[in-house]
Amino acid sequence: MISLRLSLRTPVLLTALLPPFTRAAVPVDLSGLAPDSEIRITHDTTTDLLTLDWPASASASGPLASLTLNLTKDKPLLSRLAWQTAPAAAPTTIAENLTPLTILTVGHRDLTRNGWMIFFDKVHTRPSQRFPVRLAPTSAKLTSTATRARIAIGGLTADTFSGSYELTLFSGSPLIQAEAVLSTAQNNRAILYDAGLVAPFGRATGYSWIDPRTGPQSAPADTPAGVRAARYRTAALEFPGGNVTVFPPPHRYLYPLDFADNFGFNWLGRHYDSSAPGDGVGIRQPPTGDNRYVPWVNAPPGTAQRLPIFYRFGPAAGTAEIAAVTTYTHGDRFAPLPGYKTFSSHYHVEHTLDLLARQKAAGHDAIPADLRDPGFARAFRAAGIDIVHLAEFHNGQTPKLATEPRLAQLRLMHAECARLSDGNFLLLPGEEPNVHLGGHWISFFPQPVLWVLNRPAEKPFVETNSAGESIYHVGNPADVLALMQRERGLMWAAHARIKGTIGFPDNYRDTPFFQSPHYLGAAWKAMPADYSRDTLGWRVLDTLDDMNNWGADKRALGEVDVFKIEPHSELYGHLNVNYLKLDRIPRFADGWQPVLDVLRRGEFFVTTGEILAADTTLVRSAGAAPRLTAQLAWTLPLAFAEIVAGDGTTTRRRRIDLSDTRAFSSRPFSAPLPNEAGLRWVRLAVWDIAGNGAFSQPIALP
Repeated sequence: MISLRLSLRTPVLLTALLPPFTRAAVPVDLSGLAPDSEIRITHDTTTDLLTLDWPASASASGPLASLTLNLTKDKPLLSRLAWQTAPAAAPTTIAENLTPLTILTVGHRDLTRNGWMIFFDKVHTRPSQRFPVRLAPTSAKLTSTATRARIAIGGLTADTFSGSYELTLFSGSPLIQAEAVLSTAQNNRAILYDAGLVAPFGRATGYSWIDPRTGPQSAPADTPAGVRAARYRTAALEFPGGNVTVFPPPHRYLYPLDFADNFGFNWLGRHYDSSAPGDGVGIRQPPTGDNRYVPWVNAPPGTAQRLPIFYRFGPAAGTAEIAAVTTYTHGDRFAPLPGYKTFSSHYHVEHTLDLLARQKAAGHDAIPADLRDPGFARAFRAAGIDIVHLAEFHNGQTPKLATEPRLAQLRLMHAECARLSDGNFLLLPGEEPNVHLGGHWISFFPQPVLWVLNRPAEKPFVETNSAGESIYHVGNPADVLALMQRERGLMWAAHARIKGTIGFPDNYRDTPFFQSPHYLGAAWKAMPADYSRDTLGWRVLDTLDDMNNWGADKRALGEVDVFKIEPHSELYGHLNVNYLKLDRIPRFADGWQPVLDVLRRGEFFVTTGEILAADTTLVRSAGAAPRLTAQLAWTLPLAFAEIVAGDGTTTRRRRIDLSDTRAFSSRPFSAPLPNEAGLRWVRLAVWDIAGNGAFSQPIALP
């Protein structure tokens, strides 16, 4: 038995005290351990038990967490989770003999339409298979930094997929990131996965979760296994000594869909799967989604697909630990930031058409009781979104509408946006017109505008009615650009290079409307999904970089692109938001030109919510290389930052390791630009361990 018994907060020369390899049934490689790590390692070579102890809080006198792994084949991997309330206290067992459960569902991707860059696929309509992911440990490799340790265990298999099971611990937090890392040589595979923890019969006492409609729930341990809709995507497995909560990465886990319903992203109960009998909790991905386009997750051949789940454990009751988990997402709410207001775009809630239909059926213009404070508006306010930009009338009929029915729709949309806005929330009219330019695009004006999406030969571009209102008719790209110029509007590509915008903006990059300052750029969303990537939304970030290398001064704002929303929806997992540099929310009656001005100037950053990257600035000083600075704040520990720059032809990246960061912290960021001549623009992106991210807009270089 080889062990260390030293203070967890005393730097330990692990590599000097432990041989690089230990002789056991499963060889353990310790050569990657850092001498100053705060995480203590104990390896019992006679039993194949590997114990890791670490501080569970930032306090030097705070609690300690302990994880013991059993590397013996066919034994529960998590032999023991334990807790010490203080360094001198006796440890208390939270749970014993837990088996990680991962089930891989493998389907087939249609690569004939646009390769892996696809949303319009229906994987759920083709045959698929579920495979238990099995671990027969063949090796273990430990690596660590001052504040983190990772254990990679070889011998993981599922059908044609193989790889390792990896656990990462974080000093200062009772958090474990568990990942099945799998790859296949087969092509056109799309995947989903379920994951969780299973305890032997009779060890757990019950389950806790929060139902999105009815609130906190509990159930006894012998509850038959089933799917649960759980707020915060979190469920707890309770024991006499405490509990273990499980939850997925908040955004990366959900594959893109049109609807943000809570389709049951958690499971709990007895006998969830025959591969791991017992009482368990976990996460799951619904294979049928919303039964529209259901693209699942890309798994290209040779890529290492990382399938994560987080465990957090402690002595508190399940509901208290769930409350602790919610702090990673600010309670699924975008945190206020002085000097900024949150702005979110691209929602097909179709409130206007619903109201029109209800009023027509009722024979009067009164607003039905359930639409006076509609669910979508309550959901936005609960998520901490200050300003929402709609994308209404997304039913394919709008481009054909004659003038009067079109104006009736617009006037009602404008009136409802005004009615639902107040001093703390601004609802703004907008559309996804999808005509005249190519692909799909979004329109945004700084005040209500009356415009018709077709222009018969006899119609002028603009006419004035008896009330003095300007009514525009647009029938081609020149008309659209003229409208934007007259009304000081903005337009941008919705879901660039995917869905209905495949090939754009590339195919119109030389047009007058694209080169105009009224064409903002593209909208960012995490689509498609690919778990081998350590960032989200690379499709749009690549588009943003390309546009600026073309010489166009363009932006990428976050978009959500979902349909009906209610307070019980699983909205946060699909959300991103734009933090606009605004001191106040404009009043609807005054117009909202400041919102468009901030977007045009690029004075905003986009985030999934867990990372704030404020005040990104290019700093120049005599005799020193230019530096990019920002003020960072985060919840989950960070992974890395990237300084991305372009010279008009190529894009260069400098990755900065941030593995020294702990959970729930902040600090100034400063790093030099890539040492390359001829750079024209630069931007910053920051990512955490769950794939959550934030990025600035490009800054022009003289």
